[in-house]
Amino acid sequence: MPIPTIAEIAGIFLLAGLVKGVVGLGLPTVAIGLLGLMMAPAQAAALLVVPSLVTNIWQAAAGAALWPLVKRLWTMFVGIFAGTWLTGGIITGADSALATAALGSALIVYAAFGLNRFEFSLSPAAERWLAAPVGLTTGLVAGATGIFTLPAVPYLQAIGLQKDDLVQALGLSFTVSTLSLAAALANGGALHTGQFVGSGIALAASLAGMGLGQFVRVRVRAERFRIYFFVGLLLLGAHLALRPFI
Repeated sequence: MPIPTIAEIAGIFLLAGLVKGVVGLGLPTVAIGLLGLMMAPAQAAALLVVPSLVTNIWQAAAGAALWPLVKRLWTMFVGIFAGTWLTGGIITGADSALATAALGSALIVYAAFGLNRFEFSLSPAAERWLAAPVGLTTGLVAGATGIFTLPAVPYLQAIGLQKDDLVQALGLSFTVSTLSLAAALANGGALHTGQFVGSGIALAASLAGMGLGQFVRVRVRAERFRIYFFVGLLLLGAHLALRPFI
């Protein structure tokens, strides 16, 4: 791997880790969005597997409600795996332009949702019948774009979890999504041992960025940082969505 490419990958994951350290999420979204500017989405997703898996297992294991959350959300997790497997051929397919446009569109939707701060709540009855469809839809989006935040994140925010449980549930959801995406990438021939060096660099840069982000979090206004984050994602998404057509 050329030195300039290594430096670019390290810089992207350092920035993505910083965002996660400040706002608590966004590492996969920022990383795959920026990597989409320099490589096919399947290559970007393959580089993302190791840092995403390590950081999200860490997040999922940090709380005290691991098993209760697994019992509560297992149908959503099954849906994530099924959906990712169904659409994994899009991100690993020969038409990288289609995957790039899908990635850009997903970033636009995610950024618009984040900027609008639309909040809602679900009753226990609605939670039970929505869990599997939400997981399936999240998996369908992940298999096509490598992004696994929608609609899982809004759903988890709406089911009444306490702050610490929500953080742990997000870590669980992202861990399942990462493993599902890794399986789909391997099945499509886009995941191989030659990428482990790049993934190791990405992991080291992500962890450094998260440490820096935790330092920055106590010194900046989180709300302003969040707005800048989503505006940047919106612009990046628009560029990626339009690039195959211009």
